[in-house]
Amino acid sequence: MDIELIKRLSQPSEQKVLFCVIDGLGGLPGPTGETALEAAATPNLDRLASEGSQGRTLPVGFGITPGSGPGHLALFGYDPLTYEIGRGALEATGIDFTLTTNDLAARGNLCDLSSEGLITDRRAGRLDTEITARVCESLSDIALDQISTHVLAVREQRFVVIFRGDELSDDISETDPQQENVAALTCKPLNGTIQAERTASVVRRWVNAAHERLSGRDRGNGLLLRGWSTRPTLPDFSEIWKMRSAACAVYPMYRGVASLVGMEIVDAGLTINDQIKQLENQWDDYEFFFMHYKYADSAGEDGDFGAKVQAIEEFDKSVPEMLALEPDVVVVAGDHSTPAVMAAHSWHPVPVLIHGKDARSDLTDSFGERAAIGGELGLFPAKELMPLTLAHAGKLAKYGA
Repeated sequence: MDIELIKRLSQPSEQKVLFCVIDGLGGLPGPTGETALEAAATPNLDRLASEGSQGRTLPVGFGITPGSGPGHLALFGYDPLTYEIGRGALEATGIDFTLTTNDLAARGNLCDLSSEGLITDRRAGRLDTEITARVCESLSDIALDQISTHVLAVREQRFVVIFRGDELSDDISETDPQQENVAALTCKPLNGTIQAERTASVVRRWVNAAHERLSGRDRGNGLLLRGWSTRPTLPDFSEIWKMRSAACAVYPMYRGVASLVGMEIVDAGLTINDQIKQLENQWDDYEFFFMHYKYADSAGEDGDFGAKVQAIEEFDKSVPEMLALEPDVVVVAGDHSTPAVMAAHSWHPVPVLIHGKDARSDLTDSFGERAAIGGELGLFPAKELMPLTLAHAGKLAKYGA
């Protein structure tokens, strides 16, 4: 998507868009030979697909496995290769922490380490948020020369650490190897600048001190850091599209990415039922609603095929309540694939559907990976989904004479 072109063509429209992202939607065949989306009982999503158009999105590029940040930026119309946001900035913004120009943030996981220092569980059994908050408080007073730190719980085992000081660099390596049965990595500079060398040294000293304080714990006796980032600057989503936009997401990271592109954040509560109630309460105030649903991704990362099927079915059961709001255009997409058989994000294209009065119905009658291959929309870059969506809502004027 060419943002400058879109600014020229975008126009106000009263049509309402409901943009649903099922995190980690795509997958690979499981025990039955079907993907989780295909195996799930999804009569409501199947009806939307049969009445509308479906296809597959490519989040970043062929063979590239995306993180959630790039995956969502692409869905919002930003080229993830041009606009890159580290996970740290997303997590910090998602919990309403205001980053300054002197801040460097990282997303953290409490993890379990063996006596030999090997990672036995990257997520420490998905610790309760309350436990993580207490751990973060115990790490908040680690002293560093001329550097202040903030250590804040996010959700479950996740936390964010912010280093505040002069001339900090995000050009340093992560400590999270993103696999188990190996040792955590050592933070190193990724270039030869004094700033990167100094920052990596600061991080190593902080990590060593943190591990000393965590060493006596049964669960969460270690930590992993990734997604180093400073405060980003992005073109404003609502200004690009000339519409009022809102984000309804339970998990902080996704509130963060929506906030950084300029969407207003509404209280999503804790469940999908809470989210729908908030949509109802805010429906008259916005033209565009981003609704994020996390649980298919969580199950996929845990390698639990059955739980991913169940999560998708739970979303499907809520579709009639969403449609009762009478959105003019409904999109159901995913930021990336998370096959349960891989227990990780993957590079595979992600099914997507668009439903609305101007959607051209294709020959498919169910929503799933194989059906999407034959859909009207074909295979296309995820960054082009937003223009397609807003064109269906009458928000793009004609180009040229």
